[in-house]
Amino acid sequence: MSLIKKISSFIFVGLLLSLSAYAVTGEKESTGQYIDDVAMTTKVKAAIFAEPTLKSLEITVKTFQGTVQLSGFVSSIEQTEKAVEIAKATPGVTSVKNNMRVKGTINPFYK
Repeated sequence: MSLIKKISSFIFVGLLLSLSAYAVTGEKESTGQYIDDVAMTTKVKAAIFAEPTLKSLEITVKTFQGTVQLSGFVSSIEQTEKAVEIAKATPGVTSVKNNMRVKGTINPFYK
C-alpha cells in the first residue's frame, strides 16, 4: 500500500470516528439525526410546493430533531393553517412551530 493510500485511510478512519462519537445533546444532533432532518425538510418543502394554494417560495422550512419550523410570509391565515397541516402530516415530524406571518397584518408584539 502506498504512503498516500495509508495517510488517506487514516484520515478517513479519523473522520468516521469523530462523526460517530458526536453525541446528541440539547442543541446538537448526531450525523444520522441531521441527515434525517434534512430528508424531513425536503419532504415538507416538496409537499408544500405541491399544494397549489400556497406560495411555497415564501415559506421557509427548517427541521431540528424532528421539529419543523415554518417561517415566512403568506397571504392569509388559511394558508398558514394549510402549511402547518401539511407539515404535521409528514411522516417523522414530531411537532411544528408556526412562525409564519400574514402579509399586511400588524404584529401586536411590535413596539
